[in-house]
Amino acid sequence: MAVYRPPHIPSSEITPKDVWLNRRSILKSAAALGATTLAAPLAACGQESATSTSYTTNEPVTPYQDVTGYNNFYEFGLQKTDPARHSGDFNPRPWTIEVDGLVNNPRTFDIDDLIASQTIEERIYRMRCVEAWSMVIPWNGFPLSALLNQVEPLSSAKYVAFETVVRPEEMPGQRGFFQPLPWPYREGLRLDEAMHPLSLMSVGVYGKTLPPQNGAPIRLVVPWKYGFKSIKSIVRIRLTDKMPKTSWNLMAPHEYGFYSNVNPDVDHPRWSQATERRLPSSLFRPNRVETLPFNGYADEVAELYRGMDLSKWF
Repeated sequence: MAVYRPPHIPSSEITPKDVWLNRRSILKSAAALGATTLAAPLAACGQESATSTSYTTNEPVTPYQDVTGYNNFYEFGLQKTDPARHSGDFNPRPWTIEVDGLVNNPRTFDIDDLIASQTIEERIYRMRCVEAWSMVIPWNGFPLSALLNQVEPLSSAKYVAFETVVRPEEMPGQRGFFQPLPWPYREGLRLDEAMHPLSLMSVGVYGKTLPPQNGAPIRLVVPWKYGFKSIKSIVRIRLTDKMPKTSWNLMAPHEYGFYSNVNPDVDHPRWSQATERRLPSSLFRPNRVETLPFNGYADEVAELYRGMDLSKWF
């Protein structure tokens, strides 16, 4: 598959060379998940599977300070810098994830037991926000399908619903008179989307444990969809036979559809989606690139939507 190459960015602006070159050894040598790096073993970057090889890209990786300092996470505030500034009181331990609904084996997973039972992979994914900015991020995690297989979905299960944590005492965006969204934050996927090899449960970024502003201790990453589909700080996953209600679709259904696949031909009502601002970018050094269908993952996922009108089922 041809890979789009954005304009050259000096390596000095991407990430420190020694950090990037040593990322795998850092991951493998970590002593515990609670330390600065992940404890679980890391599979080779770009490892191949039977169904997908798009676990890496030759595009420049977004600097760590942008990945962790420029976020949408309204539970910590509405501005892009609020999550990093306001998440210092958030405690990702102890943590459990309840997985239930239309399954043979409903379970409640302790986060540390869950991570210890998985092989943590490094995957470098393009991530595209609906506001027309994007990053290339080295995530660390395991396939969502590995988690769902443990609860054995019933044949009647068609969708997967997700909920984030509600802790107003630790998440200042969840308290106060004005609330931008009803809590908990909710998202959902079709079951075949959730089981796709590209769908990732991330527990780290850049070889380090996931910081609160990025969705600690565990979040979803669905790289062919707009960023708000990749729900953060998950505490519940429920399998259902009905399309689940999702937060942004409930708030503004004419702007945010259930599927929210990256599509340069379907504009947001208030801006074009044909191009995106790839971070790092500035007024005097803009890094504007063309938006790719399915965020560049069309070869892997377009078949999931065969026969669908993607301007209607946006």
